[in-house]
Amino acid sequence: MPSRQIKKPAPVTFDLPLDLLAKIEVCRKGLEAETTSDVIRVALDQFDFAGCQPEVIPHRQISVRLNAEQRANLKRFARVKGVSVGELLRMAVESMPAPKPKTKQKKPVAKKKKTVRRE
Repeated sequence: MPSRQIKKPAPVTFDLPLDLLAKIEVCRKGLEAETTSDVIRVALDQFDFAGCQPEVIPHRQISVRLNAEQRANLKRFARVKGVSVGELLRMAVESMPAPKPKTKQKKPVAKKKKTVRRE
């Protein structure tokens, strides 16, 4: 009967904001852990996955038409800034000022005509 082979740890790559990377470093020192991987393993072992309520923000994919110049600029700035085209699009939309609600104009009220009684 073949023996069960223990699988070697595999790398998992994910993006984290810089403030969480700093927290990992603080925790690494506090736990006297040797590596970032050690801190992540501790965090995963302690985390209540069954009880967590992740915030789900609904997304929907859309397609838009851009002229060649806008498309080239978008791609160039995404490359320069080190972000995705989608991230720059989201930032552009979020930076738009909200339109002011149109106020309904009051219709002038017609004055009643005085009727003159003739006798």
